Amino acid sequence: MYPRLVMDIEKLRSNIDAVAEIASGRGGCSLMIVTKALCADEKIVGMIAAHPAVSYIADSRIQNIKKNSDIIRAEGKESVLLRLPMASEIEDVVKYADISFNSELATVEMLDEEAGRQGRTHKVVLMVDVGDLREGIFFKNEEEILETARRINDMKNVELFGLGVNLTCYGAIIPKYDNLSTLCGIAEKIEAAVGVKLSMISGGNSSSIYLVDKGELPERINNLRLGEAFLLGNDTAYGTRLPRTEDDAITVEAQIIELKEKPSLPIGEVGVDAFGQKPYYEDRGVIKRAILAIGQQDMDRDSMYPVDDRIDVLGASSDHMLLDVTKADYKVGDIVTFKLGYGSVLKAATSPYVEKAYK
Repeated sequence: MYPRLVMDIEKLRSNIDAVAEIASGRGGCSLMIVTKALCADEKIVGMIAAHPAVSYIADSRIQNIKKNSDIIRAEGKESVLLRLPMASEIEDVVKYADISFNSELATVEMLDEEAGRQGRTHKVVLMVDVGDLREGIFFKNEEEILETARRINDMKNVELFGLGVNLTCYGAIIPKYDNLSTLCGIAEKIEAAVGVKLSMISGGNSSSIYLVDKGELPERINNLRLGEAFLLGNDTAYGTRLPRTEDDAITVEAQIIELKEKPSLPIGEVGVDAFGQKPYYEDRGVIKRAILAIGQQDMDRDSMYPVDDRIDVLGASSDHMLLDVTKADYKVGDIVTFKLGYGSVLKAATSPYVEKAYK
């Protein structure tokens, strides 16, 4: 069935090999692989969990961790909830996630209470915001950070496991030696004030990996959380390809449902499209236009790239994608293959209307 998301397991495994060589070989960092973009697909999670270089498997949704917890634990790996826990999911967080990222003391208190009920010890990574302005205690509020660390360390059923930072996801602030050194400095102050040795200093996501080869990753950073780097082979700080990675481990295939010659400019007064945007059209004269049975409900048209370079993407509505195939030889029923950016991977994997397939 089409459209379908095709995941090449061997290429994804090879990408883990490549990023592991960077992170653990030259950078001395443990590897945390993030599975949320593929909705923690069980076959992919199984491959990741079995990989000897992977120490942690992380996701933003406790539902994804829950469905794979047996696979992860059977391989002796630890699962990590990246998104700050909601009060409504505390029971599942303690039961299925070994570690969670936190910034609110009230939430950690709930985790401590629930862990006591379940007879477990739950590990907590305290998030610090060094300027991206997403989650974390703001780095200038040093007393709040130290007091929160003290309070967590005094709890009976949670362990203050480490510190973490997130960059580029909201404010698009690029990880640098200076802002990551701020995180390391705070870690040292916590260790001195609280009398605890932090096991993990997690220095960000796929936007931090470029610092390893530059020799600019602070020494105390000992963990990287990699999603796009292993899925698409990208350093997300500057969008460069990482050495020895494949950029086509995940593709989408869609089927042509109409193929006709039509003008390139719509006829009549132009208003807004289905998404409230006023579109711009280039006058190409009469062109051969193909319509694919895939749309914005299933993918992000701005992060889909035809493998056939004779094709141009014209646009998309919720259920259709329009192509200029004037220079190519296609017929109705043919399949068009696309490389993907992160946005399209995320949407295609989430859509129930996109079949999942494996190589």
